[in-house]
Amino acid sequence: MRITFTARHFKPSANLKVHAEDKVAALNKYYDGILDVDIILDFVKQEQVAEIIAKVHNAKLTAIEKSEDMYKSIDLAVEKLERRIKKYKGKLRQHSKDRIASEMG
Repeated sequence: MRITFTARHFKPSANLKVHAEDKVAALNKYYDGILDVDIILDFVKQEQVAEIIAKVHNAKLTAIEKSEDMYKSIDLAVEKLERRIKKYKGKLRQHSKDRIASEMG
């Protein structure tokens, strides 16, 4: 999995970058078919926004979260993306089961 990190309108600390990359790298335990992940951190007015885009084989899964703290925004976005990855993986499994059942029946 290739991770791309982008910060807009601020210069991130090394700790923030490591925190974001570690959280995103942990998503591999839910689905190993993640090809690329883009982490985009931004300041918009008084909110700190974390956007994480995971590219899988036939889709892009996106999570955007805003809060008053960048670390919190990253954590919330990773949690949302984790739920979306699990849902995507479930759809793949169900589709595979349906296809096998139709071939056998």
